[in-house]
Amino acid sequence: MNLGQFVQAFNDRTKEYAGTPIPVVVTVYNDRSFEFITKSPPAASLLKAAAGIAKGSGVPNRDKVGTVTAAQCEEIAQKKMADLNARSIEQAALMIQGTARSMGINVEG
Repeated sequence: MNLGQFVQAFNDRTKEYAGTPIPVVVTVYNDRSFEFITKSPPAASLLKAAAGIAKGSGVPNRDKVGTVTAAQCEEIAQKKMADLNARSIEQAALMIQGTARSMGINVEG
């Protein structure tokens, strides 16, 4: 395995995310070959982008830092559906709304 090969393969697979943090599972074998699996971006980073904020609240139950709509939460849930432990988009959207509330983001609608 050459580091340049890994970097090239990684950049090719993640170019559509343009600076968004992406969880990756990397496996390197004894013969120095590798494979990696990219996951969807974390819900928190997608929520921050949707709300237009830099970071969540330090005291989310008291200080609210932004607002997202239920439709935005459903859109994020559709992006993350493969990585979530939910049976339907509605359940996944509720999980995303819970993440938003824990970050101090109001959910409207």
